[in-house]
Amino acid sequence: MGFLMSLLGGFLLAMVFSVSNGDPLVPAFCIFGDSVVDVGNNNNLSTLIKANFPPYGRDFVTHKPTGRFCNGKLTTDFTAEYLGFTSYPPAYLSREARGKRVLTGVNFASAASGYYERTARLFRALTLTHQLKYYKLWQRKVVNLVGRTNATNIFSRGIHLISAGSSDFIQNYYINPLLNRVYSPDQFSDILMKSYSTFVQNLYDLGARRIGVTTLPPTGCLPAAITLFGRGTNECVANLNKDAISFNKKLNRTSQKLKSKLPGIKLVVFDIYQPLFDLITKPAENGFLESRKACCGTGTLETSFLCNARSIGTCSNATNYVFWDGFHPSQSANEKLAQSLLEQGFDLIS
Repeated sequence: MGFLMSLLGGFLLAMVFSVSNGDPLVPAFCIFGDSVVDVGNNNNLSTLIKANFPPYGRDFVTHKPTGRFCNGKLTTDFTAEYLGFTSYPPAYLSREARGKRVLTGVNFASAASGYYERTARLFRALTLTHQLKYYKLWQRKVVNLVGRTNATNIFSRGIHLISAGSSDFIQNYYINPLLNRVYSPDQFSDILMKSYSTFVQNLYDLGARRIGVTTLPPTGCLPAAITLFGRGTNECVANLNKDAISFNKKLNRTSQKLKSKLPGIKLVVFDIYQPLFDLITKPAENGFLESRKACCGTGTLETSFLCNARSIGTCSNATNYVFWDGFHPSQSANEKLAQSLLEQGFDLIS
């Protein structure tokens, strides 16, 4: 254990030295997925699922809403900082994603997207297929800017992060009789696994070699999930958490198969479930006062357009809350989750 801690400490020192010299640990950071990592792509879509209005963004660097489903920074924003980037990957559909700014990566995520294509279509969000299409266009831009050789290095050494699956269950499967009466949660997870495998294979075929994927969070503990599916209780919904755990086990098994199949790939499964579950079940130990209710509005359901400047009851200090709205963690929680991701992701930056 002492040797392991010394090795870890040495690696962290090397990271700090590299970042302090102004060199990011990787050349690029690209992000795919749903509202947990969307930084504003939905601002430019004809969808109701947006967060480009107050009180979203009130604690962000600019103190203005950006499209992030949070009061401030997302987990991926903190991750970008830890990796040594001086700016966050811009939303691909935003004006910021222009010129040399795109060389260090872009964010393709779209709130309400998922592994199941019809989830995104229900809410007019970008499907993962569409996100991949934009990724190919981004690659062309990078090639035009720095040439094929340098571009290939950026693609292969850059980190590609996927965060999806929650919307497939919470915003589709559990409320859609066309799905939940046809497929069991286990069968639906199998469908999502096929989509995940295909997406990773497609990224690999396009030159990506460092890929991270997040597990499902404890979906049964999200404030809105307790309100919608808790049947009047104030506790985490056990069967939703059970489904998430089952999905996560499949995600790990599927990822292991992909690693054995794809030469040279570095594929890391980031466990979001346990770190967030710990924040929810042991808030005081982690510096929080409230983990059942979110900061915005009543804290039991509001998200997107329901979380707005007129929402009654919105807290004044979100740092005390694990959740910002009914589905999404607060900036303070995101910072702790990002620290956990850093600890788990050494293989992607070594």
